[in-house]
Amino acid sequence: MSRARKSPAVRIALLMTGFLLIVATPLVGIIPGPGGIFVFAAGLVLVLQNSKWARRRFARLKRRWPRFGHYSDMALRRRSFRRRQQRARDAAIAKAEAEMLGFPADPR
Repeated sequence: MSRARKSPAVRIALLMTGFLLIVATPLVGIIPGPGGIFVFAAGLVLVLQNSKWARRRFARLKRRWPRFGHYSDMALRRRSFRRRQQRARDAAIAKAEAEMLGFPADPR
């Protein structure tokens, strides 16, 4: 995070801008095209980056509805999403290698 973004005034301004974009989404949604989706996503990114409360709520929402969390992480291009994807790929490769070597699929 850059030095300017650590300032409380800047963080509050970005948070308010994010909320303003989220509130403006229905107005932009009237215009033909997918503009409302991008405005909402930009607002959500700003709010999540600058509010601990919003991050906790978002994490709780992702635990309750994992599919929503998957799509939102994918859309927001979060590092945690990329790590989970890489772990899943590594686990699949390890499982395939174990089966190839003749180890049982379920070790119990």
